[in-house]
Amino acid sequence: MRPLHPIDVIFLSLEKRQQPMHVGGLFLFKIPDDAPATYIQDLVQDIRKSKSIPLPPFNNRMNGLFWDEDQEFDLDHHFRHIALPHPGRIRELLIYISQEHATLLDRAKPLWTCSIIEGIENNRFAMYFKIHHAMVDGVASMRLMEKSFAKDPNIRSIVPPWCIDSRKEKVKKPNLIRRLSQTTSNIKQQVTATPAVFSELYHAVQERRSNPDYVSSFQAPASILNQRVTASRRFAAQSFEFERFRRIAKALDMTLNDIVLAVCSTALREYLMSLDSLPSKPLIAMVPTSIRNDDSDLSNRITMILANLATHVADPIERAKIISRSVKNSKMRFQRMTSSQILSYSAFVYAAAGLNILSGMMPKHQAFNLVISNVAGPREPLYWNGAKLEALYPASVVFDGQALNITLTSYLDKLEVGIVACRKALPKVQNLLVLLEQAIQCYEDSLGLNQNIPVHTE
Repeated sequence: MRPLHPIDVIFLSLEKRQQPMHVGGLFLFKIPDDAPATYIQDLVQDIRKSKSIPLPPFNNRMNGLFWDEDQEFDLDHHFRHIALPHPGRIRELLIYISQEHATLLDRAKPLWTCSIIEGIENNRFAMYFKIHHAMVDGVASMRLMEKSFAKDPNIRSIVPPWCIDSRKEKVKKPNLIRRLSQTTSNIKQQVTATPAVFSELYHAVQERRSNPDYVSSFQAPASILNQRVTASRRFAAQSFEFERFRRIAKALDMTLNDIVLAVCSTALREYLMSLDSLPSKPLIAMVPTSIRNDDSDLSNRITMILANLATHVADPIERAKIISRSVKNSKMRFQRMTSSQILSYSAFVYAAAGLNILSGMMPKHQAFNLVISNVAGPREPLYWNGAKLEALYPASVVFDGQALNITLTSYLDKLEVGIVACRKALPKVQNLLVLLEQAIQCYEDSLGLNQNIPVHTE
């Protein structure tokens, strides 16, 4: 039994029918050239016959304020096998993911599902995995999925993401004394963090008065992005060459994350201008930042940075500079605190924003306009039962007042982009993929960088 973290509770509290709070991943595989015609059917059968024990958090279900082991775990509830209609284009695949990403998970069971999707053009298949954000954050979910894949294409064993590797010993359940000790330790960490948190809050108030790069809560302008959402979702995905971002970052002497935000900001500016809906004040992005300082892959260990996207500035270079200063200012604040202090500080500062999202009391006042998340992924090619992982696209959450989410992750030499939006609130959001490419080209042209690297589109 593991206690829910305060951030886990927030994600669970925010969930309602039109506002599912799970994250997902679309994994696209190439079937091996020497595979038999029954490759997918064999893979599915092997998974269903697997006798491996589910690995936490995949065997955990809610029990009050704790994660408890599901004693009646039923794989058929979580695992599905479907086939796309001919001709199995990526378009049909993304339509299916859009529909599946809009459905709620059953809270009476462990909060995850997995679908194997066959019939995709060019001899490919996919796996779509979704898991509640209360169970894992982006970094944790990436670590969990990587454990299932191999770095050797010749390894043909199938290890489902939810199963313990047979070479590992079963972890012993903690007894009651150990559970109480862990809970007491968690409470003690929160109490001891309080003085430092209030000190930092006082420092933040002083900084807000004198630092033009300081971004405060409820500074975000009203925009078309900040509408109430319906249950309908649109998922769009694309791959970009990572080297293009590296070259721009080097030319501007900025971090890769700064450039990712600058490219997203430029695309958003053009998208909103096309709808005649660009606010006169700059959009504010909430950027989840991991404070995980170990190799764990459970629960949430994230905080939030508010970044000024400078969408009111026409010059792309100046826009990037403002973004960079804004992010750097937020990171310097967290460098003065421990992980426990950061979590407590974030819970206090963003409590009002969370209450506003939960209650909808002030729909015209938002702490941020959208979420832009960038999660580091594997740098080596991965395989599953001999099938090469060609691409992995993240799919995150949108909620009332936040109708758009852009999540990115790296894989090999690519930056994989997954866009999730409320289909009713934002028209033709897939156009953002084209605008992202144009934004990259804009920075390359402005900096005199020769662009001869191909772009992979899905």
